[in-house]
Amino acid sequence: MFPIRDHNPSGGTPYVTYALIAANVLIFLAYSQTLQTDDQLGLFFYTWGLVPARVMAGEGVHTLISHMFLHGGWMHLAGNMLFLWIFGDNMESELGPVRYLLFYLVCGLAAAADQIWGDPGSYAPMVGASGAIAGVLGGYLVLFPKARVDVLFIFVIFFRIFAIPAWVVLGVWFGLQVINNAASAADGVAYLAHIGGFLAGLVLAAIALLRRGGRAFWARTAGHPPHPAAEYKLSRSSIPKVPRR
Repeated sequence: MFPIRDHNPSGGTPYVTYALIAANVLIFLAYSQTLQTDDQLGLFFYTWGLVPARVMAGEGVHTLISHMFLHGGWMHLAGNMLFLWIFGDNMESELGPVRYLLFYLVCGLAAAADQIWGDPGSYAPMVGASGAIAGVLGGYLVLFPKARVDVLFIFVIFFRIFAIPAWVVLGVWFGLQVINNAASAADGVAYLAHIGGFLAGLVLAAIALLRRGGRAFWARTAGHPPHPAAEYKLSRSSIPKVPRR
């Protein structure tokens, strides 16, 4: 199961979100096409990815930012950009482009800090925008908990799209990060970074919510987007049901 879109149209063109997606894609294309061997790629990630032990030694401070724009492969990049595309435009529309960019970067820094705190002696480089994007998810959960998100369920040969409230989708996602981190899942995913970024997004969005009236904001929207929801023809399957005889 994974989200493919939401029913929450943004109030304008999300230029910052588009720019972030473009930057991530172009940077990935640049180094993935020029670095031909695993040794070259490993050295590149060690230099520009976040290596906790280096940062703790006062080296590679630039990697606190640069790691957010690197990815380990096409699927890593595509998954992150999908989440940013779905949820980033609404956060940008609500916060404004400059504050949204600062929000994104601060969440990425919080994700890096959590990863360093969890394993300060690690020499394994961390790359990916998922920590910053986790902050976007946390912010979305605070501001639009009842926005509908279309989730594609795939089970063997069965697939179908269901519209599910954002608080369920994002709550389940965050719960999986906590569970996998507690289980010390050895899959190379930086779950601590996801947790740190998500919590930072929750806090920063809560501050934004208070500035918009706190309970008064939610009283007006009841957790729904403050505008009519988008409707899609494919939200429900058009395949007719055949009754059992």
